[in-house]
Amino acid sequence: MKYLVGYPEHLQARARELIEGDRLGAMLAARYPERHAVRNDGQLYEYVQEMKARHLRKAVPLRKVAYDGKLQVVEQALGTHTMVSRAHGGRLRASREIRIATVFRDAPADFLRMIVVHELAHLKELDHGKAFYQLCTNMAPDYHQLEFDTRLYLTDLELRLKPGSA
Repeated sequence: MKYLVGYPEHLQARARELIEGDRLGAMLAARYPERHAVRNDGQLYEYVQEMKARHLRKAVPLRKVAYDGKLQVVEQALGTHTMVSRAHGGRLRASREIRIATVFRDAPADFLRMIVVHELAHLKELDHGKAFYQLCTNMAPDYHQLEFDTRLYLTDLELRLKPGSA
């Protein structure tokens, strides 16, 4: 249960009960039945730009937004943000890129929203501190629940993909 490390023991115990009773996937499917229609990088760029325009109009522009199949392999990253600085004339221009793990292409809509909120929050707050999480909950009031449930979803997905499990 690597995705739940750091959460209180009672929450981890409840997750173990759901896993042992083979009810975790069904519980998540019932709670998050809606899938999103963001299937490719172009649609993802538009989705992120709409959310950015709604919540972070003055933040630096995004140069690129894409699904990335290599994420989740490296240090369990589910999304990344990078800053690209270029000298243009006498000015330094900064732009940002957001990459989101391809596992979210087929995830419930709320989980994609949570990852996008998380990565957008990094445009203003680089560290995972109090201000960062306040910004996340400003953009998505249910952010903390979505983050926990996304971790449950990833746990369930990993268990279903293990050889010998069905």
